[in-house]
Amino acid sequence: MDYKVEEISPVKRKINITVPVEEVNAALAATVAIYKNRYDIKGFRHGKAPASVVEQKHHAQIYTEATNDLVNYQINEALGTLGIMPLSRIDLDGDKELVRDQPFNYSVNFEVAPTFDLPDYEGLEVEVEKAVVRPDELKAVEQRILNNAATVKPIEEDRVATDGDIVSITFGAYKDEEIFQGIQAENFELTLGDRQALPEFETMLKTLKAGQKGECEITFPDDFINPAMAGQTLTMRATLHSIKQKILPELTDEVAKRAGGFESVAKMREAIEQSYLKSREQLNRSVAQKKLLDALLTKVDFPLPPSIVENHIDRLLADLEQRLDRQGKNLSALNKTPEELREAQRPLAEEAVRSEILLLAVAKKENLEVKPEEIDAALAQVARQHGQDLLSVKQYYEEHNLIFPLKDRLLADKAVDLIYDRAQKTEVDPKPEAEDEEGKKAAKAQAKPRKPRAKKASDPAEDAKE
Repeated sequence: MDYKVEEISPVKRKINITVPVEEVNAALAATVAIYKNRYDIKGFRHGKAPASVVEQKHHAQIYTEATNDLVNYQINEALGTLGIMPLSRIDLDGDKELVRDQPFNYSVNFEVAPTFDLPDYEGLEVEVEKAVVRPDELKAVEQRILNNAATVKPIEEDRVATDGDIVSITFGAYKDEEIFQGIQAENFELTLGDRQALPEFETMLKTLKAGQKGECEITFPDDFINPAMAGQTLTMRATLHSIKQKILPELTDEVAKRAGGFESVAKMREAIEQSYLKSREQLNRSVAQKKLLDALLTKVDFPLPPSIVENHIDRLLADLEQRLDRQGKNLSALNKTPEELREAQRPLAEEAVRSEILLLAVAKKENLEVKPEEIDAALAQVARQHGQDLLSVKQYYEEHNLIFPLKDRLLADKAVDLIYDRAQKTEVDPKPEAEDEEGKKAAKAQAKPRKPRAKKASDPAEDAKE
């Protein structure tokens, strides 16, 4: 085998391979020998049929198998000798199949990580916010527990709905006297004051008694959760069928036991606080890690492998589609063309790929590795998150060539942990609540590749049970 490497671009390589006649014939002979012992041919004892007869009988399978085996062996040999690790799938061009007594010529095309000078990542300085839990946060969790334990009964007095009431309504969104994009519901239950609906809509509902109708005009914010309604001015009409009142119990040891098996209210509060602290520490760590990563990225400049970026856009769109599906919608609800949807995700994809390439370079320099059991643990967490069994998730990842990207993300996580562990960290007091919330939202939206082990602590009361 003779081969020649071409550098198509800083992130693209092409290897042209020429297989001489002798190797072609040897590959075919080896495969014929395998088939000779694998299959019986009528009129001959097992393994005694002439090679020419075996080749004629199984010609298509033999030539396909011999070609695949030879190509796979030679590609691995060439890549190993050259020390090249493809980032993308390998595409083949050239002769399609071996032909006896003829040389075989083909080429392989793939993307590689760009080369760049790795900046110094040892002992970087970073501020890390101290993890604290505010009393009002704990109070809010306790209030949710009481709400979950509350009993509900219809109100007896003749009055309008107020905050804390549960109202049953039938409503619709109208534009030009027509239902807007099917947005309507019957006997929908809404707890007033819980910010489940826009303030204008709740204000209108709080003017109604059971059996009454009302309407109001609302201009929905540009960042409204339903993109179809964002920026639209619609008439909201509702009929209030009934009003129910929540009766909250006192926070007792018995309520604590029912809420999560806690021995007492004191134990429940302790568990909630510890869960909150753990979640806050994890979030503050992620914010600090992103600061370190952002600082390193300003010191490097390299081209991005196009197919890797496109693959990441595919994953972002798949995540977006899943989120919309949980809301009963699909991508068409965004009123954008497929091209516009992809371009909207491109900046996030490029940032993620740039971060991952930098972190993989650190991982390579530090000889970091991902063990098979770590991949299995990550897949197990994916299975839990999606309510599926591990075997199905693992099979899906293998069939869709997602194991290697997962391994790279795990390596990137290890690299950013290493950078953080070696950094010079200064603990600082938390920022004011509003500023703190904005900063952490940005960190969640932009941060480094997500760690499969990281758990979203959406409700400390639920986390405290574990």
